Amino acid sequence: MTEKTETPDPFTNMYEAPAKAFQQMQRMWAPFLPANPLMQMPPATLPDMSQWQEIAERLQEQWKAMGLALPQPGDGATQMATMADPAQYMAMMQEWFARSPFASPDRQKAMWEESMDMWQRVMNLYGFAPGMALGATTGKADGVAVPDKDAMPLKDKRFADDRWRAHPAFALIHQTYLMMAQRMSEMVDELDDLPEEKREQMRFFTKAMTDAMSPANFPMTNPVVLERTLETGGQNLVKGMEHLMADLARGQLSHTDAKAFELGKNIAVTPGKVVHETRMYQLIQYTPTTDKVLETPLVIFPPWINRFYILDLNEKKSFVRWAVEQGVTVFMVSWKSADASLADVEWSDYIDAQIEAIDVVRERLDVPAVHTIGYCVAGTTLAATLSLLEQRGDADKVKSATFFTAQVDFEDAGDLLHFVDDHQIAALQAASTDGYTDGRLLAATFNMLRGTDLIWNYVVNNYLLGEDYPAFDLLHWNGDVTNLPSKWHRSYLEDLYRDNKLAKPGELSIDGTPIDLTLVKTPTYIQAGREDHIAPAASVWKMTDHFSGPVRFVLAGSGHIAGVVNPPDANKYQYWTNEDAVDTLDEFVEGATEHPGSWWPNWLQWLKSHDGTTVSAKGKRKPGGKNDNVIEDAPGRYVMAR
Repeated sequence: MTEKTETPDPFTNMYEAPAKAFQQMQRMWAPFLPANPLMQMPPATLPDMSQWQEIAERLQEQWKAMGLALPQPGDGATQMATMADPAQYMAMMQEWFARSPFASPDRQKAMWEESMDMWQRVMNLYGFAPGMALGATTGKADGVAVPDKDAMPLKDKRFADDRWRAHPAFALIHQTYLMMAQRMSEMVDELDDLPEEKREQMRFFTKAMTDAMSPANFPMTNPVVLERTLETGGQNLVKGMEHLMADLARGQLSHTDAKAFELGKNIAVTPGKVVHETRMYQLIQYTPTTDKVLETPLVIFPPWINRFYILDLNEKKSFVRWAVEQGVTVFMVSWKSADASLADVEWSDYIDAQIEAIDVVRERLDVPAVHTIGYCVAGTTLAATLSLLEQRGDADKVKSATFFTAQVDFEDAGDLLHFVDDHQIAALQAASTDGYTDGRLLAATFNMLRGTDLIWNYVVNNYLLGEDYPAFDLLHWNGDVTNLPSKWHRSYLEDLYRDNKLAKPGELSIDGTPIDLTLVKTPTYIQAGREDHIAPAASVWKMTDHFSGPVRFVLAGSGHIAGVVNPPDANKYQYWTNEDAVDTLDEFVEGATEHPGSWWPNWLQWLKSHDGTTVSAKGKRKPGGKNDNVIEDAPGRYVMAR
């Protein structure tokens, strides 16, 4: 008879691995940090232990009461939690500790001196000289104001709240943490006999672990959480437990109030019709709002990792609505979130789908060519599509191609390269079921690229402080994940990210035709985000080295999303152009001209330069009119399928 194992409470699951690492980090600090009474939490700051016990009992009761509704081992949510569990990185950190230069006597001496200096600098801010005691009742040095955050030796937005400096103990806790996190990061560079790609991976996961170890992430070392707990009698933790269990049930960290948005009601609301449908995608045509439109229509291929409506969030942020208002006939591909019916889909199927969509639009409007946009990963396949069309003698089907933050050469593809070694690819495949990869796994990976902002910030706010979720459309879209066909996902990681085959002529083929990007002569507009952490600007720039046709490169302010979705009326950010012939991104930046606001009008001017002919917006230019058989209203069924 098998002994029944009780499910541990989720707070233990969430914090056990980081807490162990935090303790190991503390043991590492011990030789360098002097014993000091200031590190003892002031009694007035902490809840009574009986109160903590009461809170703990209430949380445990809530956990047990809801236990039957939680995901069971083996399902997608549990697999997602396993993939995102910090414990899987403990082995890497243990290797780091074993090889760390901390063992060096010279380093120990230097760390001791640095620690003493930092502690003294912090205490000087409170007016303390060595040997002085804390005020026993005030919770800080008697008569001393709280130091300004800019006065602290080390600064980090996680500790910007005044309560991190209201008592010297919390100031020392977070300053010591920041100092040690910096030194741990620096010491990765000092590890001997480590290949550079392994060193980069070690840097990334060292930061991921130190982010997880932040004292902000633990109730007993976060003064903001302690104060909230005292004020609410622990209700913040009870509410946080409700948030946590809801997230466990859906297998995904929540960033926003999902109930605040409804597709077709307050997001993805630009009027249009679904005019074509296959098992892989629906094709939406948007209703014109001008009497005249450009003769050459635009077909947008959004990334299939997320939903297309990032380009149609709301009336003020919609690239689709703006383009329609400029007299562009816009078609949008809405990819189907993969299920078992798409288990056979490979990368060539996405190329074929793009060519099919182009042909459907050409035939529907009786035009010889279309403009195209490929966003992120769809831009990668659009580049291959252009190469294939060139070799088939069909290059004139595409009048121009625009790339939003897309990559074709993955040599410098940024932090995502840390997730494409054989072990991690195998783990992803093992977590895939019925021939598709759960989109929640992909969301967890992308969140890790900005762990402080997209994971731990929400852990603190949602689970520890028990705050209500904001109604934020961009965050809603970010969490509206899609599944990917496993065969295609694996080849994407191995062939493109890991082996960089698309950048090597003839390494990849489609229907027996070798892909060679240097054959592409289609005029292209390439947009990159200066602060993009998913498709770094330096990586996007490499596209200019592969195409043979005329290329216009524009560097936009902000990152992967805000750098693209930046409507002119917002008057935000800026973009840079350079009309000189330059060979590198550095040369481009050095001689670039900065322009305030959105780059969208610059793109439209470029688009019209390739065909400014206009026609009347009638007939099938208005989808759903007389004798036009359409399938359904935009945004269609596929974008709503989960």
